[in-house]
Amino acid sequence: GLEALGEMMEADAAALCGPRHGRGGERQAQRWGRTAGPIGFHGGKVPVARPRVRERGGREVVLPSWERAVGEDWLGRWAMNLMLLGVATRRFGRAVRLPEGDVPAGPGAGVSKSAASRRFVALSAERMAAWMAQDLSGLDLLAVQIDGIHVTEDLVLLAAIGIDGEGAKHPLGLVEGATENAVVVQALLDDLVGRGLDPSVCRLFIVDGAKALTKAIRRTFGRDTPIQRCQIHKARNIAERLPKALQAPVRRALRQAWELDDAVKAERLLRNLARTLEPRAPGAAASILEGLDEILTVVRLRLPRELRRSLACTNIVENVMGSVRRVCRNVKRWRDADMALRWTAAAMLEAAKGFRRLKAKRHLPALRAALTAHRAKTATITPIAQQTRAA
Repeated sequence: GLEALGEMMEADAAALCGPRHGRGGERQAQRWGRTAGPIGFHGGKVPVARPRVRERGGREVVLPSWERAVGEDWLGRWAMNLMLLGVATRRFGRAVRLPEGDVPAGPGAGVSKSAASRRFVALSAERMAAWMAQDLSGLDLLAVQIDGIHVTEDLVLLAAIGIDGEGAKHPLGLVEGATENAVVVQALLDDLVGRGLDPSVCRLFIVDGAKALTKAIRRTFGRDTPIQRCQIHKARNIAERLPKALQAPVRRALRQAWELDDAVKAERLLRNLARTLEPRAPGAAASILEGLDEILTVVRLRLPRELRRSLACTNIVENVMGSVRRVCRNVKRWRDADMALRWTAAAMLEAAKGFRRLKAKRHLPALRAALTAHRAKTATITPIAQQTRAA
């Protein structure tokens, strides 16, 4: 590669100055010896000899091939790639070049801990800014999953993942806050709407059950917006309030209710389960009844069973958060929220490279039809209710 670059620079010099030791011709410049300059590639900076060219007035002429090679920033992209794969900054130099190799990594090679960290900061900030400014108006999103990750005791990051009509998954946005309160959620939704997410389009929202999420979603997208609470989170919360002997049978009863195709029967089964648990575990019984309507949203929409299993939980965004934890495991101390945002955004974009389409993507037309019917139904009911209140 370095030899090829040398040949390209010699060709540029010949195009400007003519053949070496040649006379006459239409020369634009003249040769002015040679010099060595550093080129950064994935193994660190390497001094490369290049010809110097000057105009007749004495001003230096930059060779196009050298300018392109310097501007590529191979070393920065390689540093970010290795850090996303889990290589610590202290081991970056050993990961790209051995000190005793053919090209030794001496001082100024650009593979030190601080150099790798600076490149990661610059490149991750640039990519995060580009991602957070992307236009969302061209995405045909049918469902949006929202969940948070606790970075520190006083720092929570809230992320949104969208699913379009073809089953493709898209990282949409990321905000920071102290807790998952309504203000933080509202900031995330306002950012999505400001970047082109149409609030008048009916979509299915899947959340983990935080009331702040539901409140902000209904305020932004309408009080009749269908919201599905994560059934896995719900089952876990119920089981944690039960004696060990009751956990397995209650989980089986919950799965049986969620697998039913009739929302009325499923609700009746859950209410009977809560009534049965009331004497022995009143807290678990109350947890079953809390948010009962939102637990069965995908059943009320009459979605196919395979599609319900994919959209009844926040597994998609949870998997992304798992990738975030894997990428960030080498971080020993979070200095500020900006650092957490940069790392999390880089990890989310890295996870997006491995996204596969939704398993039940062939059933997504049923979701589109259900959302259209739901919007038409609520549009006819709302004016009647307003007229009754006015009377």
